[in-house]
Amino acid sequence: MPKKQKETPKTALETAYIKDAGLVVQQPITETLLENYMPYAMSVIVSRALPEIDGFKPAHRKLLYTMYLMGLLNGPRTKSANVVGQTMKLNPHGDQTIYETMVRLAKGNESLLHPYVDSKGNFGKAYSRDMAYAASRYTEVKLEKIAGELFKDIGKDTVDFVPNYDNTMTEPTLFPATFPSILVNSNVGIAVSMASAICPFNLAEVCETTVQLLKNPDFDVTETLKGPDFPGGGYLILNPEEFRKVCETGRGSLRIRGRYRYDKSANCIEITEIPPTTTVEVIIDKMIDLVKSGKIREISDIRDETDLSGLKIAVELKRGADPDKLMNRLFKMTPLEDSYSCNFNVLIDGVPKVLGAKGILLEWINFRQNCVARRVKFDLKKAEDKLHLLQGLGKILLDIDKAIHIVRETEDEEEVVPNLMMGFGIDEIQAEYVAEIKLRHLNRQYILDRLTETKDLENAIAEMQDILESPRKIKKIIITELQEVAKKYGQPRKTLFLYADETDDGGEEEEIPDYPVHLFVTAEGYFKKILPQSLRMSNAQKLKEGDEIRVEVESTNRAELLFFTDKCQVYKAKASDFTETKASVMGDYIPSRLGFDEGERLVEAVITLDYQGDVLFFFENGKVSKVPLSAYETKTNRRKLQKAYSDKSPLLAVSVPGEGQEYILTSNQKRKLIFNPAMIAVKATRDNQGVAVMTLKKNGFVEKVEPLTEQSFVNPNRYRTKTLPAAGGIVREEDLGEQLTLAGE
Repeated sequence: MPKKQKETPKTALETAYIKDAGLVVQQPITETLLENYMPYAMSVIVSRALPEIDGFKPAHRKLLYTMYLMGLLNGPRTKSANVVGQTMKLNPHGDQTIYETMVRLAKGNESLLHPYVDSKGNFGKAYSRDMAYAASRYTEVKLEKIAGELFKDIGKDTVDFVPNYDNTMTEPTLFPATFPSILVNSNVGIAVSMASAICPFNLAEVCETTVQLLKNPDFDVTETLKGPDFPGGGYLILNPEEFRKVCETGRGSLRIRGRYRYDKSANCIEITEIPPTTTVEVIIDKMIDLVKSGKIREISDIRDETDLSGLKIAVELKRGADPDKLMNRLFKMTPLEDSYSCNFNVLIDGVPKVLGAKGILLEWINFRQNCVARRVKFDLKKAEDKLHLLQGLGKILLDIDKAIHIVRETEDEEEVVPNLMMGFGIDEIQAEYVAEIKLRHLNRQYILDRLTETKDLENAIAEMQDILESPRKIKKIIITELQEVAKKYGQPRKTLFLYADETDDGGEEEEIPDYPVHLFVTAEGYFKKILPQSLRMSNAQKLKEGDEIRVEVESTNRAELLFFTDKCQVYKAKASDFTETKASVMGDYIPSRLGFDEGERLVEAVITLDYQGDVLFFFENGKVSKVPLSAYETKTNRRKLQKAYSDKSPLLAVSVPGEGQEYILTSNQKRKLIFNPAMIAVKATRDNQGVAVMTLKKNGFVEKVEPLTEQSFVNPNRYRTKTLPAAGGIVREEDLGEQLTLAGE
């Protein structure tokens, strides 16, 4: 008998019954993602988060169309709660989300360059985190005049309509907007695996750019589209290359800077415009942190003076402070200057595409051409139908009496239309129209007037047919509408320009006050910055019990501080980061101030002004590493560097040698070696293992490092060597004594 073949794996889904859970279907995770997650992801992308070519997401469109149907384009305002309730006929996702959508579209919130909702009441502010909007029952709304451009000719089959969620009414899939609203008002959305961030542009500039593209598709849009125009104003630090990249690819980063004025009489800076990516509260909080940390010393008070007249942050200065230099530092250290990341992701025919500003405008032109063509076709059909009726009426003119006789002599009402059709050779539609004419209109003058109208209709029909056959004439119609919109609703730019080479970054280094100070670091990790005059008044240092001064340097407030720890790390700080203190206080505890790791201990502190010179690392295995101080200099304000030195052997001491400085290495085998740093080469890498300097026997190690002084030895040459490594000399009795060590045992 043939061998039994192996069973093939089952393709059908297995089911199991689990108590309290019911029937459970076992399904591969890939199938679950395809069948359950992917439809959700596509729904979010296509039907929720990304804008379409008319510039709106579905939530915005449902709300505005509801307001249009409610007659709020020309009528008085109504309660927001009323609009929210009516919108739920199209948007069943909840009243709160609908109202939040309305808030962002409202004039009072100041989110949009050209708001579509005229609001009354508290709608919060886009530039404030804490200024909440009032409930919908307290506010009132209607549509702004510019919203009429969104709905123009919407009843003339310019766009498609679809049924709402319960099939009780229809809604438009797009708005036939007469201007490229997608670039006029900002739009931000986060979908699944993709997002969109479209910055706003000036309405007049967008319309002019579109007109030029209609005339020449190869037009360079940067000639008329100068840059974004944000509702909050501010300055755009224009980088022409980066902006051209945004126009061509739809991606890029644009820098926005706030605007301020200086009140000399009050010695106060008033910030009146901020970037769109931040809020008043965030800026104030950051300023307060900078003042508390001592990085900004020129500010005496900060207040939020925002009121009905608009945004205002008041910054009072100390006497003698330079407002412009301070603002340059604040631009660098706070969100008063921030970046707007562009990502022009738009739905085109239901497919997400990342397009540049030019690509979006070209897509909008195609969309608008279709809208205009559909409108002309609608008007043409209406005109042709009316002409058809009037042509039937014209035949009545030949014999009005005959028409009256036919109607009078017909016994059944149902036979009137057929009899008129046979009597005058007209079709049913024309006969119905004639039969419905009032008796008072059966006079020759009325019919002659209608026939005159026929001439006008024939001319209009010929013109509309000509338009449909000529794309150039359709473009001319769009150009005329764009020019009218720009003239009617255009406004001056709110965001002005600063070119990148015109900005004064005013590096933070140059702004640090320079004055002499005495710097102290103790063995336990306390740091003090003391002014010379304060030290002259009292030089008795207060220290923790058992602590001692390890480093004492006369330097300036611009000094750089390097704190080396026992975990091969160095923490960087600036003397200017610390406030001046007195000898009678313990000072700042460095491990806490700089955020040392748990259990991390300070080994040594190095103070430099220019990162010139070298730093020596002495290890217990007798090796010494010589690293240039410049290896610890960073262009960015990094506070912590790892692999600051080698971890192959325990670190014994750290020192920056002075000119001609020599050191004494003492081993546990009672030998001493005088070491000259000039005898070893500099290594570029920070964590190099060093050069063998002192030869050690088994179980031997260096236990102490100390600087060589005149009092160190009676005969120092006994411990010197011409070659390295060397074992050093055995310590003689006359050379035993106390020396100053670099590191505690």
